[in-house]
Amino acid sequence: MKKLIKNLAGVTLLVLLFSTLISCKKVDTPPKDGDKEIVKIELNEVTRSIFYAPLYAAVTNGYFKEEGLELEITTGQGADKTMQQLLSGSVQIGFSGPEQVIYIYNQGREDYPVVFAQLTQKDGSFLVSRTEEKDFSWEGLKGKTVVGGRPGGMPEMALEYVLKNHGIDIKSDLNLITNIAFNATAGAFKGGTGDYVALFEPSASALEKENSGHIVASIGKSAGTLPYTCFYATKSYMKDNPEIIESFTRAIYKGQQWVNSTANEDIAKAIIDFFPGTDEATIIKVIANYKEIDAYSQTPYVKEEDMTRLMDIIQSYDSQLIPKRPPIMDIVDNSFAEKVLQKELK
Repeated sequence: MKKLIKNLAGVTLLVLLFSTLISCKKVDTPPKDGDKEIVKIELNEVTRSIFYAPLYAAVTNGYFKEEGLELEITTGQGADKTMQQLLSGSVQIGFSGPEQVIYIYNQGREDYPVVFAQLTQKDGSFLVSRTEEKDFSWEGLKGKTVVGGRPGGMPEMALEYVLKNHGIDIKSDLNLITNIAFNATAGAFKGGTGDYVALFEPSASALEKENSGHIVASIGKSAGTLPYTCFYATKSYMKDNPEIIESFTRAIYKGQQWVNSTANEDIAKAIIDFFPGTDEATIIKVIANYKEIDAYSQTPYVKEEDMTRLMDIIQSYDSQLIPKRPPIMDIVDNSFAEKVLQKELK
């Protein structure tokens, strides 16, 4: 009997020891198929605009989430302010005109930003007239007063580039007003200033809706294809986080594909929450205007000839803005776009 009790006690002790070992062992539950660790990415955009529909569509449609990213968007209200946010480390990705990347490169900064994807490929502003002009010609602006944009800004540089290409001397052939704040030009025109005004959407369409003006030309269509708004990050961040940059680029490409193949009405429904106070009909009209001039890039890939044209425009405006042209390979890294496109084609 004593032997039986002793044996039972031994078995009990072994069971307790085995249970302790099992409870102390770390058991990893394998992730479900398709699950990804979510990484938070902070992006600063130059402004909030329907012009950037593929970006917002990528958020709404869950393309960033599919890539394991949670995107937080803040608005800088100026390309220089967006660049400040990036260089200070407040955000990981900047989104504005790539001219800011060129300016910083020429300052000799060691850890300078590099463009890795583009979203739009045309200037997004339109020329609005007081009267409807079915046979509009740029040469017809001679002797007229035109309300332009901020001096040194890409919209104003693109406008002056188009005027010069049509043989118009901006100092002697017309009166070009550039001392009105960007957000006040539509109001100034409506109040009686100028014969024409260069406006971004939705301001141009809003004037048409009020019968206060008529869109007669696209500045972007006349200026040609450009890497007008791009995504960029510092060299160090891209080197340390290539998977994140590739995933981000893939989400953007999905947004581009969706916008370029989807009805304007459906796009408007997808992005309307980004524009509180703007009615759906206006968003649809704006998207239609941008699609008509092929403003949305088909892919995130940045073409060398387009970046060259951008620098042509800047230097024709003021050669001192780019005293030295940086090598394209230094300021643009297409490797992420190439990987995304290769995988999508397989």
